[in-house]
Amino acid sequence: MPSPLICPSILASDFSRLGEEVRALDEAGADWIHVDVMDGHFVPNLTIGPDVVKALRSCTDKPFDVHLMVAPVDPWLEAYRKAGADVLSVHPESGPHLHRTLGRIRDLGARAGVVFNPATPLAILEEVVELVDLVLIMSVNPGFGGQSFIRASLAKIERVRAILDRAGSDAVLQVDGGVTADNAAACVSAGATALVAGTAVFRGGPAAYAANIAALKG
Repeated sequence: MPSPLICPSILASDFSRLGEEVRALDEAGADWIHVDVMDGHFVPNLTIGPDVVKALRSCTDKPFDVHLMVAPVDPWLEAYRKAGADVLSVHPESGPHLHRTLGRIRDLGARAGVVFNPATPLAILEEVVELVDLVLIMSVNPGFGGQSFIRASLAKIERVRAILDRAGSDAVLQVDGGVTADNAAACVSAGATALVAGTAVFRGGPAAYAANIAALKG
């Protein structure tokens, strides 16, 4: 079984030294850099704007995987793409026309992702699977880091894997929320190909990042 992509979430980093943190993640073997964008409206937290993403872009050549937890999301797509996002992931609930939004992301030259919260039905995926380069399954309710993994997410990952396989899609299947070395293998066994982790990567400080990433890869 191939090792999953490890996408550390900088939400768990030391915000006073973000550039250094991103460089350290790159050197420690991170595959992607995951950026959680929250607007204080769609989810109960406020985080990173496009100017911060732009400032961090020079710190690494690794793909920037930007998870947009904002509503309405469409007005922000171009700004984050111009700031350096390689992947833009959106929630079905964050705009009126998901099909159009995903198409717009691709038109901007980024990879398009769709995100499913724990209670979001997967039937939506069937309608847009041809426009999706990434599917992100939230294994916590979004808004804050450090939450516990919802075990029922494993069955949801399996259902997404079946949908993608039936469609002949090679989209990345990503999991985010309470991912640790203890449950990473179960996520991959269920069909995940990428893992987002915050606390599990940043625990122990920069000297531990490489070992933490290796533990998640299994």
